[in-house]
Amino acid sequence: MQFLKNLFKKSDDSSFEKQLKNVLGIQSGNILLYRTAMSHRSVKETADENNERLEYLGDAILSAIVADYLFKRYPYKGEGFLTEMRSKMVNRQQLNDIALKMGLRKLTFYNKFDNALKGSQIFGNTLEALVGAVYLDKGYAKTHNWVLKQIVIPHMFVDDLELIDINLKNKLIGWANKNGKALSFELAEEKMEGSRRLFTINAMLDGQLLAQGKGYNKKDASQVAAQVAIEKLSLQ
Repeated sequence: MQFLKNLFKKSDDSSFEKQLKNVLGIQSGNILLYRTAMSHRSVKETADENNERLEYLGDAILSAIVADYLFKRYPYKGEGFLTEMRSKMVNRQQLNDIALKMGLRKLTFYNKFDNALKGSQIFGNTLEALVGAVYLDKGYAKTHNWVLKQIVIPHMFVDDLELIDINLKNKLIGWANKNGKALSFELAEEKMEGSRRLFTINAMLDGQLLAQGKGYNKKDASQVAAQVAIEKLSLQ
């Protein structure tokens, strides 16, 4: 019986490893590490089995790589510009969209019957966990190259992001004032997601929900909501 379990486990690992390579271009050195990175806490409750610790690590690594990329790309830009650009590149909505485009939905292990997860941004979190796994498996130099090749270059269109106003919220407020619209940003939800607090901010226009944004602080969540609103209103 144990032999059969081991046989099926090896078969599952082989299939997962093949999918990992096809979708992400990664040949894993430690398949368990990547399985953990792809396991949401809805299916793995303990900290050593789900991806929350790797998400924490990957968030820091991804932020550092993007900061390095921007520092070298814009040698004459100031700290404020670089910080805002990094925020636009690694915000919750952006990372979730990139994760879906990369095909992480079919690689992620999560409770598909939990309706609360359907509109969440767990795939962006999984992408961060994956970066953490690549870092532990391959080291910083290879992770740096992989992030640039698989995430930044094909999915983070820096030239387009640069054209977006530095403060999207102020741009939206200015438009609303000019057109006699009542605009407000309201806290819709505040909850713990793993070890971090996740905020949901609603952008309300004349009392109606216009857009929604999520972030690990209220400022980032408001900026995401403003960005979505600006796209909906075709103000760019």
